[in-house]
Amino acid sequence: MADDIGAKANIANPQLKFFERIIGQWRTTGTHPAMPGVTLHGRISFAWQDGGAFVVWRSEVDDLRFPDGIAIIGSDDAAGTLFISYFDERGVSRKYDVTLGENGFAMQRMDPKFSQRMTFAIEPHGARMVSTGEMSREGAGWEPDLSQTFERL
Repeated sequence: MADDIGAKANIANPQLKFFERIIGQWRTTGTHPAMPGVTLHGRISFAWQDGGAFVVWRSEVDDLRFPDGIAIIGSDDAAGTLFISYFDERGVSRKYDVTLGENGFAMQRMDPKFSQRMTFAIEPHGARMVSTGEMSREGAGWEPDLSQTFERL
């Protein structure tokens, strides 16, 4: 059966253990510099995929100007790196490099036309997380991008 193909690989990826603390569903509120004075509301979920081999990150914002997205968090154990492979309803696909800190993580994509970076600070009790985003267009300086507060549901 097709469902059994590769079943032995449905195991926890030790490189992703850090993300245990964010697995679950979250409500988000956020801001974007292109929309001053507007509070953006949305939902995010982080879930284990295939026994913990990957983390699936799904996102939506209750404003049609922001696309629904899905991402896979994975690793390259030989290189010692983590990455996010992102895709959204516009057909946009991007790869972000991930670094871990004691109380959070950061993701970054460097591209001459459009670069992005975002930091995530996880509060000690694990019920709240705050992200700060920045972007750079055409190699110009960094400017604010979408920033959000996550409240665990």
